Amino acid sequence: MSGRVEGKVAFITGAARGQGRSHALRLAGEGADIIAVDICENIDTVTPFYPLATDQEFQETVAQVEALGRRIVAVKVDVRDVAGLQKAFDTGIEEFGHVDIVVANAGIITFGQSWELTAQQWQDMIDVNLTGVYNTAKVAIPSMIDAGRGGSILFTSSTAGLKGLPGAGHYVAAKHAIVGLMRTMAKELGTYSIRVNTIHPGSVDTLMIQNPGMYAIMSPGEPEPSQDKAIPGFMSLNMLPVPWVDPTDISNAVLFLGSDEARYVTGVTFTVDAGLCVK
Repeated sequence: MSGRVEGKVAFITGAARGQGRSHALRLAGEGADIIAVDICENIDTVTPFYPLATDQEFQETVAQVEALGRRIVAVKVDVRDVAGLQKAFDTGIEEFGHVDIVVANAGIITFGQSWELTAQQWQDMIDVNLTGVYNTAKVAIPSMIDAGRGGSILFTSSTAGLKGLPGAGHYVAAKHAIVGLMRTMAKELGTYSIRVNTIHPGSVDTLMIQNPGMYAIMSPGEPEPSQDKAIPGFMSLNMLPVPWVDPTDISNAVLFLGSDEARYVTGVTFTVDAGLCVK
């Protein structure tokens, strides 16, 4: 099967690399044009753990989408900036006329015991991973309603949006919160044939897990955490015999939930986690 989202337009945040780039390429490969945004700047509370995406990485996303024969509007903007995000979205609408799929993917992770997190760590996490998701939906929904085409809104949550993750209480709080937002918006937008769902990746092979902070969580007590030493910890979380999944595994879920194949799927928490959440 090909052309599963032919004629559709997708608005994707955090598209410069990782899952966001993967989603853009998967949807473009099935016929969608792309409105892509990314901050392409570091955030001070995040950089001790890993760097955020660069302008060069964002341009690589653009080049790869165009190589698939699809159009892309790429705007550097912070999802915390609702006015800037609205302007970026409107630029895409001017080019393409409508949006059918919204993927609120931009997110960060940092680490620390819940009671030891700094006020700025907490605020940055909530601002990006919760308010940024809300802002993404907020700027897109009026246009989707006016277009009368229905559509699909997807929030990237996490398995940490369904269960606890020691050492990342602020991340867990934000990822749980967007589940409640999703369920509310699914009820509010159903009458417009706009579906709203959350996707809950487990460990995904990107810098959000491939960093020393996560290696330390996955190998507690290890004085010199490393990927090799963390792999048994990652493996122990999953029912399937893998330490993590690939970004494309999440993108396949984005494609399904964004396509008409999932036309009656709304209000669900969709896990792609190698069985991490199996009770």
